[in-house]
Amino acid sequence: MTDAQTLPREDGTTIAYHRLAGRGPGVVFLGGFGSDMTGAKALALEAFCKARGQAYLRFDYLGHGQSSGRFEEGTIGSWTAAALAVFDACTEGPQVLVGSSMGGWIMLLMALARAERTAGLVGIAAAPDFTEDLIAAKLAPAEKTVLARDGVLEVANPYGEAPTRITQRLVEEGAAHLLLRGPIPVRCPVRLLHGMADADVPWETALRLLTQLETKDATATLVKGGDHRLSEPADLRRLARVLEALLESIG
Repeated sequence: MTDAQTLPREDGTTIAYHRLAGRGPGVVFLGGFGSDMTGAKALALEAFCKARGQAYLRFDYLGHGQSSGRFEEGTIGSWTAAALAVFDACTEGPQVLVGSSMGGWIMLLMALARAERTAGLVGIAAAPDFTEDLIAAKLAPAEKTVLARDGVLEVANPYGEAPTRITQRLVEEGAAHLLLRGPIPVRCPVRLLHGMADADVPWETALRLLTQLETKDATATLVKGGDHRLSEPADLRRLARVLEALLESIG
């Protein structure tokens, strides 16, 4: 695997990324909370795009993977700003954004900020508003006390031994970016994939999102037995089929 390139920013932070040259519309992958750009979906999409001669970009959020910063300092706003920075610097023309979990939220925020360059969206277990609906709303009284007192709460991480650190700042700042509370003025084609056995983000979230999107060209595929990651071989093949059909329809 080739070494990642680095995008320096004016604030001194750096974003690590891999870019594949090719035809448009390009594809940009946005990973999940705590994940990096070396995951199964990111690499499968790179192989897919390489085979098609399609431009492709994957990168690490600040505090993730090879990018600079501390994970605990990140917020939805700062991660979206970094995503827009690498999007602006490393892509040209129309792009299809593919967002996994938290990346599905950031994907939507980017589509609103760069509507003229967003050709389509593919959400994989998209988790808009998760700081409010899946963290803040589900904290036990004792956990709320710890979070308010210490500014950070450690919770079990089902995908690794080390606990996930949730900060008060993440929750409070996330409230400024909520989308599911009203119509979402995204008007490009949208395809949503969600596993019905997702233990992290309820599959009903996909239907809520489908309802709130203003575009009429939006569909949701519910995968019976599918988990949150949707990274099994069959899941990756399904993702490739959905993305290929979307790219063909966009032309």
